[in-house]
Amino acid sequence: MRLLLVEDNRELADWLSKTLRQASYVVDVVHDGEDVEHALAAGDHALIILDLALPRMGGMEVLKRLRTRGNPVPVIVLTANASLDGRVKGLNEGADDYLAKPFQIEELEARIRVQLRRANDRTAPVISCGDLVFDTNTRLFALAGVTLSLTPREHAVLEQLVVKAGRTVSKAALSAAIYDFETDADPSAIEIYVHRLRKKLEGSRVQIATLRGLGYLLRHDEPAP
Repeated sequence: MRLLLVEDNRELADWLSKTLRQASYVVDVVHDGEDVEHALAAGDHALIILDLALPRMGGMEVLKRLRTRGNPVPVIVLTANASLDGRVKGLNEGADDYLAKPFQIEELEARIRVQLRRANDRTAPVISCGDLVFDTNTRLFALAGVTLSLTPREHAVLEQLVVKAGRTVSKAALSAAIYDFETDADPSAIEIYVHRLRKKLEGSRVQIATLRGLGYLLRHDEPAP
């Protein structure tokens, strides 16, 4: 999943982005409110982590503009001032969750997982497609009970496909979801990652189907009676 981190404290932003990337998220970072709109236009972000004390445009104004335009992307607000009035105002403006600074990274990761499940109309932490299982808490894939060894890019592609299992995902959508701002996106490389994933799924009931001109579809065969 691709996240957008909006944080003007560069030391905190650097630490937080590295930590989330180690948890298999793709993370883009901007340091002021006015860059948020450009960032969202350039990538397919599943969630925003938003500081309120930002230069040029405050986080509350960023949030208000997002919701005024009808953008439903989940937003977790980070703030050093988590007063009741502030939380109420932020929630009324459309924030999905609040987290006061300083915070524990484990709590932030848990809140991210909850918001991503809600955004995908899921309540259970485990997603299954045939004998492929993705645990959103551990962020590990297992095939027939055996943990799959995946590169970060393979993981990102398979996560997009399993979250949208049964639905077609275009090559452009996969590319937008797995490449951050610092990486030159190569849509043709998606074919390589899909080929590698197919090899790792061989012998299972799970298949990645190619729908020519449309994209890819993760599906599974029903077990024989």
